[in-house]
Amino acid sequence: MPDIDSFFSAGGALARTVPGFAVRAQQQEMAQAIATTIATNSILVAEAGTGTGKTFAYLVPALLSGGKVIISTGTKTLQDQLFNRDIPTVRAALKAPVTVALLKGRANYVCHYHLERTVQDGRATFASREEVKYLKLIERYASVSKTGDKSGLSEVPENASVWQQVTSTRDNCLGSECAHYKNCFVMEARKQALSADMVVVNHHLFFADVMLRDEGLSELLPACNTVIFDEAHQLPETASLFFGESVSTSQLLELARDTEAEALRGAKDFAALPTAAVAMEKATRDFRLTIEGENMRVPMATITRNAKFGGALDELLDKLEVLAENLESQAERSDGLENCWQRAREISGSIKRWRDQAEAEGYVRWLEVFSHALQLNATPLSISEIFNKQLSGTPRAWIFTSATLSVKGDFSHYNSEMGLNMATKSAQSACWESPFDFANQALLYVPTRIPDPNSSNYTEEVVAAALPVLKASRGRAFFLCTSLRSMQRAHELLRAAFEQEKLDYPLLLQGQSSRSHMLERFRRLGNAVLIGSQSFWEGVDVRGEALSLVVIDKLPFSPPDDPVLAARIDKINKEGRNAFMEYQLPRAVINLKQGAGRLIRDEADRGVLMICDPRLITKSYGKKIWQSLPPMKRTRELAEVEAFFAVR
Repeated sequence: MPDIDSFFSAGGALARTVPGFAVRAQQQEMAQAIATTIATNSILVAEAGTGTGKTFAYLVPALLSGGKVIISTGTKTLQDQLFNRDIPTVRAALKAPVTVALLKGRANYVCHYHLERTVQDGRATFASREEVKYLKLIERYASVSKTGDKSGLSEVPENASVWQQVTSTRDNCLGSECAHYKNCFVMEARKQALSADMVVVNHHLFFADVMLRDEGLSELLPACNTVIFDEAHQLPETASLFFGESVSTSQLLELARDTEAEALRGAKDFAALPTAAVAMEKATRDFRLTIEGENMRVPMATITRNAKFGGALDELLDKLEVLAENLESQAERSDGLENCWQRAREISGSIKRWRDQAEAEGYVRWLEVFSHALQLNATPLSISEIFNKQLSGTPRAWIFTSATLSVKGDFSHYNSEMGLNMATKSAQSACWESPFDFANQALLYVPTRIPDPNSSNYTEEVVAAALPVLKASRGRAFFLCTSLRSMQRAHELLRAAFEQEKLDYPLLLQGQSSRSHMLERFRRLGNAVLIGSQSFWEGVDVRGEALSLVVIDKLPFSPPDDPVLAARIDKINKEGRNAFMEYQLPRAVINLKQGAGRLIRDEADRGVLMICDPRLITKSYGKKIWQSLPPMKRTRELAEVEAFFAVR
């Protein structure tokens, strides 16, 4: 095993080549533990506080291991950061002759076939000149780019609707039948990944592949010696998505659109096909309208009481059946029509399974409502047994790391949720505290006289309590809310208060532009107040004085009426266990630690964490929560907060 410590020492390779590198005992210990885990093909769950330097702590042993390594991250942003910045830095420092590949889901790569089809058929259908301009940019980019990765074309916004028309999905990819197969960007990315020593993926891609055998990892995994999950606290949620089954009205609308385009190209003389596609599309849109509202998760019990929903679903299946029959009769005429027929059959099967299945043992059926789509979901109540099968396959090392995996140093909730306690080789767990001096750098403030979080005027009281703190901090704050509704309300109240008191702190609201653009603006302004919900609780790094206060409106317990959570709570309680203490509380603690982790990002940072929820003090479990947070000085006195900010 290589001498890991020497690389992290004051005179080591990292200190000599990485600007600003500092020796940290926690980082050295963590790297050593990871090296041992890789050498023994075992399992390590590693919590590393902010500032530990966990990325370098796993990259050094991974790059020196000599085997094939898959690193899976929580987001595509972190993926790009690892591939473009962190890995090249460490690889150069170690002089490690390791080949590295980046692999994303197929929706991130331009598809030559769909681009060509859109250019030929689609310009007239675009809603704006801007979309036509974007299409030209993508066409030019695809002709010169080596990767076809859409992140390489910053002139076209990531959420521009044109991307859907020029990328493939698992459903509409023609695979080896495609005329562009040899030049396919997705296939090239997979080829690079197969031959590389280290492959950087993200959690969605990892689990999509494990379950769907779709994205090229199914060939990678057998040859892989080590899997490292960074931001591993996100895995239970991501795995639940993929270990279940989902079907969306968006897939149906895409099928209708593709059928019409393929009929135009390969079956112009068969008028019944576009007619059937239009009828199925109308039935899909009518089906969406049977549920009012948006951004909701609806349990099965509520849906079954909605007669309109059942009737519209039957009508949709009838129209889908007619479309499938028409497609079958024309499938031989082109690969595109064959593909549409197969998709129609698969989607029909998925919908029927969802509709007809009595509550399958271990699964909960529910519906997610978006502004323009409905998604039918069947989600496992537990992922532990399914994931455990992955662990007990070919012997390899598994490393799970994040700043937030334990409750007061106890990993039992995470290990149980991921099935790590069932593994043949039991998981080792370790915790490295942040090297930051929280006792002097930070203050935890819980205000007095805040009502119960269920009170109708709760957000008003939170804003009233936060206002003097925002004045003391001179803006420079994140105001984090546990729901979109309270976020919108807090924004209204703060805007009115700032106007009334003539406070010149720019107010930014999540959703006004992309997250990266908002963060850039927040840093540049230097005295802004950013009001956000889930998007800003994690994966956000603002160092320096621009962020000196984090306000959290309430403890982040998931809403108990969420259909998946409600079913999981019911299952645990029926087994005679305590769902609140075993499941709800640990999840809330891990989420809270993520939100709190936005505050101190550097040795020089100073700031106040304001948690407005009185349950932190009044409930018996409150102590367990604040003891899981970094060791800050605590106060309930506004004067102490003002004094803290008065010290420059």
